[in-house]
Amino acid sequence: MNQRVQRVAGILLAAGASTRMGKTKQLLPLGGQTLIERVLIEALTSKLERIVLVLGYQAGDIKKIITSSFPQPKLSIIENRQFKQGISSSIIAGISEIENTHDHAMILLGDMPFIHRDLINLLLCRHLQSGLPLGAIKGKDRPAHPMIFSRALYPELLILQGDVGARELFTKYKDQVCLIVPERPYDGRDIDTPEDYAGFQISLKNQVDEQNNK
Repeated sequence: MNQRVQRVAGILLAAGASTRMGKTKQLLPLGGQTLIERVLIEALTSKLERIVLVLGYQAGDIKKIITSSFPQPKLSIIENRQFKQGISSSIIAGISEIENTHDHAMILLGDMPFIHRDLINLLLCRHLQSGLPLGAIKGKDRPAHPMIFSRALYPELLILQGDVGARELFTKYKDQVCLIVPERPYDGRDIDTPEDYAGFQISLKNQVDEQNNK
């Protein structure tokens, strides 16, 4: 008898109030796109079966851009009205959306513009092959995003509190983690401050210059 296909959803967290940036960072322009569009394109073109985009701060403005640019059947947009309670509230909102339909949830952050679809696919495939309940990219000194969680851990994700993610589960279940070494250089930078944004623009320009010189 064939084993049932394991269903994997992506939960893209983009509800934060951008307090350190001073403006809505999800809508920052980056090479003809906004930050959230850039991240969303990589998620939607990956092998993830469904993408749940969790919005909060300025949800209406962000949703207008997304719905006009991405008429994607596998994209669902939900609003976390409790976003001021921290990232845990967005994780709970996302898990609640897929807990009855999907066997695994990959958490993606909406302010990490260097995460590529190939990295998402690598993590997804290796996690399923491992049979372990937790998976993540191997960072320099700790598990790094994206991160993936199997259904057995949904109950623990649903009781998270405050402005903390699910990283503590990687400590609690450290012997049940599949850590993936990226196949190409991994850039886990996020955009939180104007300085981060300026640095990303420089990196993006350098990439364009390298491509033009090839």
